[in-house]
Amino acid sequence: MPIDPRLPSELATASNRRGADRRQRHWFALLIGSFRVRRRRVRRAGEHRMSSLDWHDSQWLAVAILILLLSVTDAFMTLTLINLGAVELNPFMAPLVTGSGRSFALWKLGLTSGGVVILILLARARVFRRLPVAVLLYLVLIGYAVLVCYEVWLLERLLFMNT
Repeated sequence: MPIDPRLPSELATASNRRGADRRQRHWFALLIGSFRVRRRRVRRAGEHRMSSLDWHDSQWLAVAILILLLSVTDAFMTLTLINLGAVELNPFMAPLVTGSGRSFALWKLGLTSGGVVILILLARARVFRRLPVAVLLYLVLIGYAVLVCYEVWLLERLLFMNT
C-alpha cells in the first residue's frame, strides 16, 4: 500500500470539504467582500492575486472619484471644443464624437471607470516587478488634470479667436 505524504490534519481537512473550493470564486469574493470584510492585509508572501484582499484603502476611492470627475469634465470640454470647431485627434474616439456625443460620453465613461476599477483591484501588485500599480493610478489622475487644463486653455483660445 502506498504511503500518503500528506499530514493527518491535511487528510482530515481534505475529506471534510464539501462543494467547490471557495478560493476559486473570485467574482463572488469581490462582490461580497465589500459587505463582509475579512482580509485587510495580505497574509502570505506569494498572495498578490486580485481577490486576495476584501478591503482597499480609502485613498483609492478619492482617486477614483477624482479620475471619474475629470473624465466627465474632459468629455464635456471635448464636446464643447468640437462644437466650436476643434477636431478630435484620438482616432478611436473621433467616430464617436460626431452627432449628439451621447455614445462618446458613454464609451469614455465606461472605459475609464472599468480601467479605474481594475487598477484599484490591482493597486498592490507590481508592473514588470518594479512599478506599483498604485503609481499608475496617480499618473492617470495627473494625466487627466493636465488634459483638462489643456482643454481650458484651448477653449479660452478658441473663444478669444471667435470674438
